Amino acid sequence: MDRRVLEKCREQLQRQMDELLAGAGKTVSDMTGVPEENFPDPTDRALLESNRNFTLRIRDRERKLLAKVREAIKRIDSGSFGDCEGCGGVIEEKRLIARPMTTMCIDCKTVAEEEEQK
Repeated sequence: MDRRVLEKCREQLQRQMDELLAGAGKTVSDMTGVPEENFPDPTDRALLESNRNFTLRIRDRERKLLAKVREAIKRIDSGSFGDCEGCGGVIEEKRLIARPMTTMCIDCKTVAEEEEQK
């Protein structure tokens, strides 16, 4: 694989990892740094809890994405970046640049998504 593409993908992955970690840190500080407020209205309290739950669900999805980003960086380091886990072929550079944490070529991913829908 072209060294230029590898470096571009690594930069994208590192930038995304930094953003995800910063968001997680902000969430932790927001939830632990603010003293628990006393809400006289139960609706206000329910809204606060709903917003916190929503934020935690988003962070959980981002945690899973962070694991994928780290795995992609490991694949770059090991030299297996760009190899399809489905067929063993080469993943197109355009796909890797668009989604550097991908593990499958477009054909294998399409088949996997069709299987998922069934």
